[in-house]
Amino acid sequence: MNDPGAEQAAIVLVCNGPGELSTWVRPLAQRLQAELPLRPAQPQAPIGLQLVLVPCPNATGTEHRVAAAMGLFERIIPAPRFWWLLLRPRRYGPWPRRGVVVFLGGDQFWTVLLSARLGYRHITYAEWVARWPRWNDRIAAMGPAAADRLRGRWRDRCQVVGDLMADLSASARSEQPLPPGDWLALMPGSKRAKLQVGMPFLLETADRLAALRPGCRFLLPVAPTTSVQELLAYAGAANPIAALYSAGEPSLLQAATGPELCTPAGTRILLIEQQPAHGVLSQCRLALTTVGANTAELGALGVPMIVLVPTQHLHVMQAWDGGIGILARLPILRWLLGVALTAWRMRHHGFLAWPNISAGRAVVPERVGPITPAQIAQEAADWLDQPERLEGMRDDLRSLRGRPGAVAALAGMVRELLPPQTPGPA
Repeated sequence: MNDPGAEQAAIVLVCNGPGELSTWVRPLAQRLQAELPLRPAQPQAPIGLQLVLVPCPNATGTEHRVAAAMGLFERIIPAPRFWWLLLRPRRYGPWPRRGVVVFLGGDQFWTVLLSARLGYRHITYAEWVARWPRWNDRIAAMGPAAADRLRGRWRDRCQVVGDLMADLSASARSEQPLPPGDWLALMPGSKRAKLQVGMPFLLETADRLAALRPGCRFLLPVAPTTSVQELLAYAGAANPIAALYSAGEPSLLQAATGPELCTPAGTRILLIEQQPAHGVLSQCRLALTTVGANTAELGALGVPMIVLVPTQHLHVMQAWDGGIGILARLPILRWLLGVALTAWRMRHHGFLAWPNISAGRAVVPERVGPITPAQIAQEAADWLDQPERLEGMRDDLRSLRGRPGAVAALAGMVRELLPPQTPGPA
Protein backbone atom coordinates (compact mmCIF):
# COMPACT_ATOMS: atom_id res chain seq x y z
CA MET A 1 0.00 0.00 0.00
CA ASN A 2 1.06 3.59 -0.56
CA ASP A 3 2.33 5.56 2.42
CA PRO A 4 -0.60 7.83 3.44
CA GLY A 5 1.91 10.41 4.60
CA ALA A 6 3.79 10.57 1.30
CA GLU A 7 4.07 14.03 -0.20
CA GLN A 8 1.64 14.81 -2.98
CA ALA A 9 3.21 15.56 -6.36
CA ALA A 10 2.23 16.09 -10.00
CA ILE A 11 3.66 15.05 -13.33
CA VAL A 12 2.55 17.54 -15.99
CA LEU A 13 3.00 16.57 -19.64
CA VAL A 14 2.86 19.48 -22.08
CA CYS A 15 1.88 18.98 -25.72
CA ASN A 16 0.48 20.91 -28.68
CA GLY A 17 -0.89 18.86 -31.57
CA PRO A 18 -2.41 15.50 -32.54
CA GLY A 19 0.82 13.94 -33.84
CA GLU A 20 2.79 14.51 -30.65
CA LEU A 21 -0.19 13.49 -28.53
CA SER A 22 -0.37 10.11 -30.23
CA THR A 23 3.31 9.29 -30.66
CA TRP A 24 5.03 10.99 -27.68
CA VAL A 25 2.51 11.72 -24.94
CA ARG A 26 0.54 8.47 -25.01
CA PRO A 27 3.57 6.11 -24.79
CA LEU A 28 5.20 8.11 -21.99
CA ALA A 29 1.95 8.37 -20.04
CA GLN A 30 1.39 4.63 -20.37
CA ARG A 31 4.94 3.90 -19.23
CA LEU A 32 4.63 6.19 -16.21
CA GLN A 33 1.30 4.62 -15.26
CA ALA A 34 2.96 1.19 -15.41
CA GLU A 35 5.97 2.20 -13.30
CA LEU A 36 4.51 4.56 -10.70
CA PRO A 37 1.43 4.74 -8.49
CA LEU A 38 -0.40 7.49 -10.34
CA ARG A 39 -3.85 8.98 -10.34
CA PRO A 40 -6.25 8.41 -12.05
CA ALA A 41 -5.28 4.72 -12.44
CA GLN A 42 -4.80 4.47 -8.67
CA PRO A 43 -7.18 7.01 -7.08
CA GLN A 44 -5.39 7.01 -3.70
CA ALA A 45 -1.90 7.41 -5.20
CA PRO A 46 0.20 10.41 -4.13
CA ILE A 47 1.06 11.47 -7.68
CA GLY A 48 -1.32 12.90 -10.26
CA LEU A 49 -0.67 12.67 -14.01
CA GLN A 50 -1.78 15.88 -15.74
CA LEU A 51 -1.84 17.06 -19.35
CA VAL A 52 -1.58 20.69 -20.43
CA LEU A 53 -2.21 21.56 -24.08
CA VAL A 54 -0.53 24.74 -25.34
CA PRO A 55 -1.50 27.15 -28.14
CA CYS A 56 -0.46 25.98 -31.60
CA PRO A 57 -1.66 27.09 -35.07
CA ASN A 58 -1.41 23.49 -36.27
CA ALA A 59 -3.69 22.09 -33.56
CA THR A 60 -7.22 21.00 -34.46
CA GLY A 61 -8.94 22.14 -31.28
CA THR A 62 -10.10 18.62 -30.41
CA GLU A 63 -6.89 17.37 -28.79
CA HIS A 64 -8.39 17.58 -25.28
CA ARG A 65 -11.19 15.19 -26.27
CA VAL A 66 -8.71 12.76 -27.80
CA ALA A 67 -6.60 12.89 -24.64
CA ALA A 68 -9.65 12.34 -22.43
CA ALA A 69 -10.53 9.21 -24.39
CA MET A 70 -7.12 7.75 -23.50
CA GLY A 71 -8.15 7.58 -19.84
CA LEU A 72 -4.60 8.30 -18.68
CA PHE A 73 -4.87 11.75 -17.12
CA GLU A 74 -6.30 13.04 -13.88
CA ARG A 75 -6.72 16.52 -15.34
CA ILE A 76 -6.51 17.96 -18.87
CA ILE A 77 -6.20 21.69 -19.54
CA PRO A 78 -7.27 22.57 -23.14
CA ALA A 79 -5.10 24.98 -25.11
CA PRO A 80 -7.53 27.97 -24.96
CA ARG A 81 -7.24 27.91 -21.16
CA PHE A 82 -3.44 27.94 -21.07
CA TRP A 83 -3.12 31.69 -20.43
CA TRP A 84 -5.63 31.54 -17.60
CA LEU A 85 -3.67 28.62 -16.18
CA LEU A 86 -0.56 30.82 -16.03
CA LEU A 87 -2.48 33.68 -14.43
CA ARG A 88 -4.57 31.70 -11.96
CA PRO A 89 -3.51 28.05 -11.67
CA ARG A 90 -5.89 27.28 -8.82
CA ARG A 91 -8.81 28.25 -11.00
CA TYR A 92 -8.46 24.68 -12.33
CA GLY A 93 -8.19 23.00 -8.97
CA PRO A 94 -5.41 22.46 -6.41
CA TRP A 95 -1.83 21.86 -7.54
CA PRO A 96 0.63 19.94 -5.35
CA ARG A 97 3.55 21.94 -3.99
CA ARG A 98 6.07 19.88 -5.97
CA GLY A 99 6.09 18.32 -9.40
CA VAL A 100 7.72 17.89 -12.80
CA VAL A 101 6.77 19.55 -16.10
CA VAL A 102 7.75 17.60 -19.23
CA PHE A 103 7.88 19.32 -22.64
CA LEU A 104 6.57 17.04 -25.40
CA GLY A 105 5.64 19.41 -28.20
CA GLY A 106 4.86 23.02 -29.02
CA ASP A 107 6.91 26.08 -28.14
CA GLN A 108 9.49 25.20 -25.49
CA PHE A 109 9.05 28.60 -23.87
CA TRP A 110 5.53 27.73 -22.75
CA THR A 111 6.89 25.00 -20.49
CA VAL A 112 9.50 27.38 -19.12
CA LEU A 113 6.67 29.71 -18.09
CA LEU A 114 4.49 26.91 -16.75
CA SER A 115 7.20 25.27 -14.66
CA ALA A 116 8.19 28.64 -13.22
CA ARG A 117 4.58 29.52 -12.41
CA LEU A 118 3.90 26.21 -10.68
CA GLY A 119 7.32 26.05 -9.05
CA TYR A 120 7.96 22.62 -10.60
CA ARG A 121 11.10 21.08 -12.01
CA HIS A 122 11.39 20.94 -15.78
CA ILE A 123 12.44 18.43 -18.46
CA THR A 124 12.58 19.25 -22.18
CA TYR A 125 12.51 16.49 -24.77
CA ALA A 126 14.64 18.05 -27.53
CA GLU A 127 14.42 16.66 -31.04
CA TRP A 128 16.89 19.07 -32.62
CA VAL A 129 17.64 21.83 -30.09
CA ALA A 130 17.01 22.71 -26.44
CA ARG A 131 16.22 26.42 -26.64
CA TRP A 132 16.17 27.32 -22.95
CA PRO A 133 18.77 25.10 -21.24
CA ARG A 134 19.32 27.62 -18.44
CA TRP A 135 15.77 26.95 -17.19
CA ASN A 136 15.79 23.19 -17.77
CA ASP A 137 16.57 20.92 -14.83
CA ARG A 138 17.15 18.11 -17.31
CA ILE A 139 17.28 17.82 -21.10
CA ALA A 140 16.32 14.57 -22.82
CA ALA A 141 17.93 14.75 -26.25
CA MET A 142 16.68 12.68 -29.16
CA GLY A 143 20.24 12.22 -30.42
CA PRO A 144 23.73 13.70 -30.59
CA ALA A 145 22.55 16.49 -32.91
CA ALA A 146 20.54 18.08 -30.10
CA ALA A 147 23.07 17.26 -27.38
CA ASP A 148 26.05 18.65 -29.31
CA ARG A 149 24.36 22.04 -29.76
CA LEU A 150 24.42 22.66 -26.01
CA ARG A 151 27.15 24.79 -24.53
CA GLY A 152 29.52 22.98 -22.24
CA ARG A 153 28.06 24.47 -19.06
CA TRP A 154 24.68 22.84 -19.76
CA ARG A 155 25.77 19.44 -21.03
CA ASP A 156 25.77 17.78 -17.63
CA ARG A 157 22.00 18.35 -17.60
CA CYS A 158 21.56 16.45 -20.86
CA GLN A 159 21.01 12.75 -21.47
CA VAL A 160 20.62 11.27 -24.96
CA VAL A 161 17.55 9.03 -24.66
CA GLY A 162 16.87 8.34 -28.35
CA ASP A 163 13.83 8.78 -30.55
CA LEU A 164 10.55 8.29 -28.67
CA MET A 165 9.02 7.03 -31.90
CA ALA A 166 11.55 4.21 -32.18
CA ASP A 167 9.46 2.37 -29.60
CA LEU A 168 6.46 2.36 -31.93
CA SER A 169 7.84 -0.50 -34.02
CA ALA A 170 8.42 -2.59 -30.90
CA SER A 171 4.81 -2.13 -29.79
CA ALA A 172 3.20 -2.51 -33.23
CA ARG A 173 1.43 -5.83 -32.82
CA SER A 174 -1.88 -6.68 -34.47
CA GLU A 175 -4.04 -9.39 -32.95
CA GLN A 176 -6.03 -9.51 -36.20
CA PRO A 177 -3.75 -9.67 -39.25
CA LEU A 178 -5.09 -8.00 -42.35
CA PRO A 179 -6.61 -10.26 -45.01
CA PRO A 180 -4.29 -11.26 -47.87
CA GLY A 181 -3.48 -8.65 -50.50
CA ASP A 182 -1.18 -5.75 -51.32
CA TRP A 183 -2.35 -3.31 -48.66
CA LEU A 184 -1.79 0.41 -49.10
CA ALA A 185 -2.42 3.04 -46.44
CA LEU A 186 -4.09 6.29 -47.47
CA MET A 187 -3.26 9.09 -45.04
CA PRO A 188 -4.89 12.40 -46.03
CA GLY A 189 -4.07 14.19 -42.77
CA SER A 190 -6.17 15.36 -39.84
CA LYS A 191 -6.57 19.09 -40.39
CA ARG A 192 -9.22 20.77 -42.52
CA ALA A 193 -6.79 22.23 -45.07
CA LYS A 194 -5.19 18.84 -45.68
CA LEU A 195 -8.44 16.86 -45.72
CA GLN A 196 -10.03 19.21 -48.25
CA VAL A 197 -7.32 18.28 -50.73
CA GLY A 198 -6.26 14.88 -49.47
CA MET A 199 -9.59 13.07 -49.46
CA PRO A 200 -10.65 13.65 -53.11
CA PHE A 201 -7.04 13.34 -54.32
CA LEU A 202 -6.43 10.00 -52.62
CA LEU A 203 -9.83 8.54 -53.54
CA GLU A 204 -9.17 9.13 -57.23
CA THR A 205 -5.64 7.79 -56.79
CA ALA A 206 -7.06 4.62 -55.23
CA ASP A 207 -9.50 4.18 -58.12
CA ARG A 208 -6.70 4.53 -60.66
CA LEU A 209 -4.32 2.25 -58.77
CA ALA A 210 -7.03 -0.40 -58.37
CA ALA A 211 -7.46 -0.35 -62.15
CA LEU A 212 -3.71 -0.76 -62.68
CA ARG A 213 -3.31 -3.45 -60.00
CA PRO A 214 -6.60 -5.20 -59.13
CA GLY A 215 -4.93 -6.99 -56.21
CA CYS A 216 -4.41 -3.75 -54.29
CA ARG A 217 -6.37 -3.25 -51.10
CA PHE A 218 -6.70 0.03 -49.24
CA LEU A 219 -7.09 1.20 -45.68
CA LEU A 220 -7.44 4.65 -44.18
CA PRO A 221 -6.69 5.26 -40.49
CA VAL A 222 -9.25 7.72 -39.11
CA ALA A 223 -7.27 10.34 -37.19
CA PRO A 224 -8.45 10.74 -33.60
CA THR A 225 -9.14 14.43 -34.21
CA THR A 226 -11.59 13.74 -37.05
CA SER A 227 -14.44 11.31 -37.74
CA VAL A 228 -15.88 9.07 -40.45
CA GLN A 229 -18.64 11.59 -41.10
CA GLU A 230 -16.10 14.37 -41.62
CA LEU A 231 -14.17 12.22 -44.08
CA LEU A 232 -17.38 11.62 -46.04
CA ALA A 233 -18.07 15.35 -46.09
CA TYR A 234 -14.60 16.18 -47.42
CA ALA A 235 -14.99 13.49 -50.10
CA GLY A 236 -18.41 14.74 -51.23
CA ALA A 237 -20.21 17.70 -52.74
CA ALA A 238 -19.82 19.78 -49.56
CA ASN A 239 -16.14 20.15 -50.49
CA PRO A 240 -15.78 22.25 -53.69
CA ILE A 241 -12.34 20.77 -54.39
CA ALA A 242 -13.90 17.31 -54.73
CA ALA A 243 -15.55 18.42 -57.99
CA LEU A 244 -12.06 18.70 -59.54
CA TYR A 245 -11.46 14.96 -59.10
CA SER A 246 -13.14 12.02 -60.74
CA ALA A 247 -13.68 9.68 -57.78
CA GLY A 248 -17.17 10.95 -56.99
CA GLU A 249 -18.91 10.79 -53.63
CA PRO A 250 -18.23 7.55 -51.75
CA SER A 251 -20.77 5.57 -49.78
CA LEU A 252 -20.30 4.10 -46.32
CA LEU A 253 -20.60 0.32 -46.03
CA GLN A 254 -20.44 -2.04 -43.07
CA ALA A 255 -18.25 -5.02 -43.90
CA ALA A 256 -17.17 -7.97 -41.77
CA THR A 257 -13.78 -6.33 -41.19
CA GLY A 258 -15.30 -2.96 -40.26
CA PRO A 259 -16.67 0.19 -41.92
CA GLU A 260 -15.56 0.86 -45.49
CA LEU A 261 -15.75 3.69 -47.97
CA CYS A 262 -16.83 2.55 -51.43
CA THR A 263 -16.25 4.84 -54.41
CA PRO A 264 -18.69 4.89 -57.35
CA ALA A 265 -16.05 2.90 -59.29
CA GLY A 266 -16.25 0.13 -56.68
CA THR A 267 -12.95 0.72 -54.88
CA ARG A 268 -13.33 -0.22 -51.23
CA ILE A 269 -11.29 1.43 -48.49
CA LEU A 270 -11.23 -0.09 -45.02
CA LEU A 271 -11.57 2.56 -42.29
CA ILE A 272 -9.43 1.95 -39.21
CA GLU A 273 -10.92 3.64 -36.16
CA GLN A 274 -8.82 1.93 -33.49
CA GLN A 275 -6.13 4.12 -31.98
CA PRO A 276 -3.25 3.86 -32.39
CA ALA A 277 -3.33 2.10 -35.76
CA HIS A 278 0.30 0.97 -35.66
CA GLY A 279 -0.50 -2.73 -35.97
CA VAL A 280 -2.36 -2.45 -39.26
CA LEU A 281 -0.07 0.25 -40.65
CA SER A 282 2.98 -1.96 -40.09
CA GLN A 283 1.39 -4.58 -42.38
CA CYS A 284 1.06 -2.19 -45.34
CA ARG A 285 3.44 -2.47 -48.27
CA LEU A 286 3.21 1.24 -49.08
CA ALA A 287 1.58 4.43 -47.79
CA LEU A 288 0.44 7.52 -49.66
CA THR A 289 0.58 10.38 -47.18
CA THR A 290 0.57 14.12 -46.70
CA VAL A 291 3.43 15.87 -44.90
CA GLY A 292 3.46 16.13 -41.12
CA ALA A 293 3.61 13.77 -38.17
CA ASN A 294 2.30 10.98 -40.46
CA THR A 295 5.72 10.74 -42.07
CA ALA A 296 7.51 10.38 -38.72
CA GLU A 297 5.04 7.73 -37.57
CA LEU A 298 5.33 5.72 -40.78
CA GLY A 299 9.10 6.04 -40.69
CA ALA A 300 9.23 4.72 -37.13
CA LEU A 301 7.12 1.74 -38.21
CA GLY A 302 9.36 1.13 -41.23
CA VAL A 303 6.51 1.58 -43.75
CA PRO A 304 7.60 2.75 -47.22
CA MET A 305 5.78 5.87 -48.35
CA ILE A 306 5.26 8.43 -51.07
CA VAL A 307 4.80 11.92 -49.60
CA LEU A 308 2.32 14.14 -51.46
CA VAL A 309 2.03 17.94 -51.60
CA PRO A 310 -0.29 18.88 -54.49
CA THR A 311 0.38 22.61 -54.81
CA GLN A 312 -2.48 23.30 -57.24
CA HIS A 313 -4.64 24.05 -54.19
CA LEU A 314 -2.41 26.61 -52.48
CA HIS A 315 -5.35 28.75 -51.39
CA VAL A 316 -6.42 26.16 -48.82
CA MET A 317 -2.93 25.11 -47.69
CA GLN A 318 -2.35 27.56 -44.87
CA ALA A 319 -1.46 25.25 -41.98
CA TRP A 320 1.62 27.23 -40.98
CA ASP A 321 3.60 27.40 -37.77
CA GLY A 322 4.27 30.52 -35.74
CA GLY A 323 3.33 34.16 -36.20
CA ILE A 324 3.45 34.04 -39.99
CA GLY A 325 0.77 31.37 -40.01
CA ILE A 326 -1.44 33.46 -37.74
CA LEU A 327 -0.93 36.47 -40.03
CA ALA A 328 -1.85 34.39 -43.07
CA ARG A 329 -5.20 33.61 -41.45
CA LEU A 330 -6.25 37.23 -40.96
CA PRO A 331 -9.49 37.93 -42.86
CA ILE A 332 -8.08 40.61 -45.19
CA LEU A 333 -4.63 39.15 -45.83
CA ARG A 334 -5.61 35.50 -45.65
CA TRP A 335 -5.81 34.67 -49.33
CA LEU A 336 -3.05 36.85 -50.86
CA LEU A 337 -0.54 36.35 -48.07
CA GLY A 338 -1.38 32.68 -47.64
CA VAL A 339 -0.78 31.97 -51.32
CA ALA A 340 2.42 34.02 -51.42
CA LEU A 341 3.87 32.36 -48.32
CA THR A 342 2.94 28.87 -49.43
CA ALA A 343 4.41 29.38 -52.90
CA TRP A 344 7.63 30.73 -51.39
CA ARG A 345 7.89 27.81 -48.97
CA MET A 346 7.32 25.27 -51.71
CA ARG A 347 10.13 26.77 -53.83
CA HIS A 348 12.55 26.75 -50.90
CA HIS A 349 11.28 23.75 -48.97
CA GLY A 350 14.31 21.48 -48.76
CA PHE A 351 13.02 18.22 -47.32
CA LEU A 352 9.47 18.01 -45.97
CA ALA A 353 9.17 14.38 -44.81
CA TRP A 354 10.63 13.60 -41.38
CA PRO A 355 12.72 10.60 -42.54
CA ASN A 356 14.37 12.81 -45.16
CA ILE A 357 14.92 15.67 -42.71
CA SER A 358 16.45 13.25 -40.22
CA ALA A 359 18.72 11.59 -42.77
CA GLY A 360 19.59 14.76 -44.68
CA ARG A 361 18.89 12.91 -47.91
CA ALA A 362 15.97 11.56 -49.93
CA VAL A 363 15.04 8.30 -48.20
CA VAL A 364 11.39 8.47 -49.29
CA PRO A 365 10.06 10.19 -52.42
CA GLU A 366 8.45 13.60 -51.98
CA ARG A 367 6.14 14.73 -54.75
CA VAL A 368 5.67 18.50 -54.52
CA GLY A 369 3.93 20.43 -57.29
CA PRO A 370 0.80 20.24 -59.44
CA ILE A 371 0.79 16.44 -59.22
CA THR A 372 -2.17 14.34 -60.36
CA PRO A 373 -3.75 11.12 -59.06
CA ALA A 374 -2.85 9.43 -62.35
CA GLN A 375 0.85 10.19 -61.82
CA ILE A 376 0.84 8.99 -58.22
CA ALA A 377 -1.12 5.83 -59.03
CA GLN A 378 1.41 4.94 -61.73
CA GLU A 379 4.35 5.63 -59.41
CA ALA A 380 2.79 3.52 -56.65
CA ALA A 381 2.23 0.69 -59.13
CA ASP A 382 5.87 0.92 -60.22
CA TRP A 383 7.03 0.62 -56.59
CA LEU A 384 4.77 -2.37 -55.98
CA ASP A 385 6.10 -4.03 -59.14
CA GLN A 386 9.64 -3.85 -57.71
CA PRO A 387 9.51 -5.40 -54.23
CA GLU A 388 13.28 -5.21 -53.85
CA ARG A 389 13.13 -1.39 -54.13
CA LEU A 390 10.37 -1.28 -51.53
CA GLU A 391 12.40 -3.47 -49.21
CA GLY A 392 15.38 -1.17 -49.70
CA MET A 393 13.29 1.81 -48.62
CA ARG A 394 12.03 -0.17 -45.64
CA ASP A 395 15.60 -1.03 -44.63
CA ASP A 396 16.62 2.63 -44.88
CA LEU A 397 13.73 3.62 -42.63
CA ARG A 398 14.63 0.94 -40.10
CA SER A 399 18.23 2.17 -40.01
CA LEU A 400 17.03 5.69 -39.14
CA ARG A 401 14.62 4.93 -36.34
CA GLY A 402 17.21 4.00 -33.72
CA ARG A 403 16.96 1.46 -30.94
CA PRO A 404 13.89 1.18 -28.72
CA GLY A 405 14.15 2.34 -25.13
CA ALA A 406 13.69 6.13 -25.33
CA VAL A 407 10.32 6.07 -23.56
CA ALA A 408 11.74 4.05 -20.66
CA ALA A 409 14.77 6.37 -20.43
CA LEU A 410 12.62 9.51 -20.36
CA ALA A 411 10.32 7.96 -17.76
CA GLY A 412 13.42 7.30 -15.65
CA MET A 413 14.43 10.96 -15.87
CA VAL A 414 10.96 11.99 -14.72
CA ARG A 415 11.21 9.66 -11.70
CA GLU A 416 14.59 11.15 -10.78
CA LEU A 417 13.08 14.65 -10.51
CA LEU A 418 10.11 13.64 -8.38
CA PRO A 419 10.25 14.51 -4.67
CA PRO A 420 12.28 11.95 -2.67
CA GLN A 421 9.31 11.22 -0.43
CA THR A 422 7.28 10.11 -3.46
CA PRO A 423 7.08 6.29 -3.69
CA GLY A 424 9.18 4.64 -6.38
CA PRO A 425 8.00 2.04 -8.90
CA ALA A 426 5.11 -0.08 -7.65
